[in-house]
Amino acid sequence: MKKNMGSYDKLIRLVVAIVLIILYYRGIFSSTLGIVALVVAFVLTLTSLMSFCPLYTLFGLNTCKKK
Repeated sequence: MKKNMGSYDKLIRLVVAIVLIILYYRGIFSSTLGIVALVVAFVLTLTSLMSFCPLYTLFGLNTCKKK
């Protein structure tokens, strides 16, 4: 897998994931919406740590500055 995510993209994904987790544990997201929020947070964290987003390859996007 080639990296296709830049550092700002990874940072934004991690921040959004943290916010979703906090909202879930504070009780703002509950039941089905809470589970969906946790799954989205997991996917965002995983793609951020791997520096690879499968959707970017489908759409031909690349935010990574390194070639």
